[in-house]
Amino acid sequence: MQRSIAYLSVLRKLRGPGAAQKDDVSLPTFVKVPGLTWFGRVYVLEAMTRLDETKARVTSIFGDILKMDSTKKIAKKLAGAAAGSAAWMTNVGNEYGQVLVSVLTSAEGEGLTNMAAGLMRRYREAGKASPRVLYVDRDCCAAVGNSATHGMYHEWQELVVRLDVWHLMRRFARGVTTDSHQLYGLFMARLSFAIFEWDGEDVRRLKEAKQSSEGRDAQVTLSAKELARHCRRRTRGAAETERLIQEVLDAFWHVTDTMGVPLIDRARMEDIWGTQRRHLDCVQDPEGVELYTKTGEITKGGVRLPVFRCARGSTSLESFHLHQCRFVPGTTSSDVHYQVYLLEGLARWNEDRGRAAVEGGPRAALRCDSARLQHSFNELASEVNGVQPVDDFTQPRDGHEELGVEDLYSQSGAVLQPDPEPLDGVDATLGSPLSEVEEKMEEEEDVVGPDGQPGYHHAVALAHGLVELRHHAFVTARQTRGIIALWERLTERDKAPVTFTPRHQDRLAKGRFKTSNRHAHIPGVDSVKR
Repeated sequence: MQRSIAYLSVLRKLRGPGAAQKDDVSLPTFVKVPGLTWFGRVYVLEAMTRLDETKARVTSIFGDILKMDSTKKIAKKLAGAAAGSAAWMTNVGNEYGQVLVSVLTSAEGEGLTNMAAGLMRRYREAGKASPRVLYVDRDCCAAVGNSATHGMYHEWQELVVRLDVWHLMRRFARGVTTDSHQLYGLFMARLSFAIFEWDGEDVRRLKEAKQSSEGRDAQVTLSAKELARHCRRRTRGAAETERLIQEVLDAFWHVTDTMGVPLIDRARMEDIWGTQRRHLDCVQDPEGVELYTKTGEITKGGVRLPVFRCARGSTSLESFHLHQCRFVPGTTSSDVHYQVYLLEGLARWNEDRGRAAVEGGPRAALRCDSARLQHSFNELASEVNGVQPVDDFTQPRDGHEELGVEDLYSQSGAVLQPDPEPLDGVDATLGSPLSEVEEKMEEEEDVVGPDGQPGYHHAVALAHGLVELRHHAFVTARQTRGIIALWERLTERDKAPVTFTPRHQDRLAKGRFKTSNRHAHIPGVDSVKR
């Protein structure tokens, strides 16, 4: 429309006074703008051309302090033939908030064995040291022997498994009558104080900075946000934590609000306290592991305050789950689109977290999500000008095809395969290299079967394909299309229904009274008719 306006403006200037208006002025036909569905399909097809590259960027992430957590929210968006095939989405992240692996499973616990094996293989083949700490929300310890998590990551002998403190506090919250109680916030704050203590030197520095900025006579109040940003804290030890939690419970046993509603359900809380007491060792900070990283400094009131990032717990994954749901647009998505959206979201998420992990790193003015394009641009710019214009924080490793790429979406044989249906007009409009990725049917020599008929190899291929399905918990859309393709390759004779010799006759036409000369009746038929 803008170009038509510019064209008509020029014609208007060329018109002379009193000149007759010409009717042969042609305007271009406005093309109908494609809808959201068309753009979504085009995006998926474009992303499919760099699917291996995207997987390589995700599997190039490692960490020293890992977190593992699961969610059901994102699994509910899986639609189509794969709907209901997975119940959990399990993510493993590192201390910077990046995601190392993301898998769909039908269950937690034993269902994550393949994921753990792939993650250990990735570390081993890349020559990386094994992680030191793993934060989980379950299976942190065992009454006898090693925990289930230790057994899952059996190659990492020095791995320390810790329970996330937030999940422990949520278990105590189940003993409260209601979380809308007037004293609920105070109770949870006292419970947190019983587990953690702030670093005295960091708190003193923060108070001095606020006192200098607000005035010597001002009443200094430290907010929770300021404490979390500028101060470190540590656990008190299992024995001290047990004593303080018991004091908190003793203080709140009979406390009520203004309406006389008690805060704690004593019978339920006593049962929770009895079962969770053994987990107090699991929430303590591991010895010799620095959980805080200094990411920058600010000046307040003439005092320089450090800015810390804490690697403790799996809270970062809880936040990631909310963003991960938004990676998949809409309410539901097919398995192929689902995989593409998640991979693209994970790659971009890790790139942003890697950029934020760099101390004092400036916000990137140039954004590009193609690792191959970034790498080529940086190589040429470095060779010509000696600079690297684009910061790439998740560079793919060489040989990524053998380093755990299949771990992303393979559990119990359930692989979400990249095989979308072609979109009309995409090749002609965008020049998409769709023809380069189309599978070609392999030409095979015709084989004659035992019955003397050709096409025996097609029947064998279909039989192998059907028998192979017994190893899978369910059939994916790609597998369904594969079975149909094998069926279509059968000869018409093999496709025809099998006819068997009839075992009985509804009406007997032999004998004097239309009964068989050899048998007076047919066993079973007469009784069924009666």
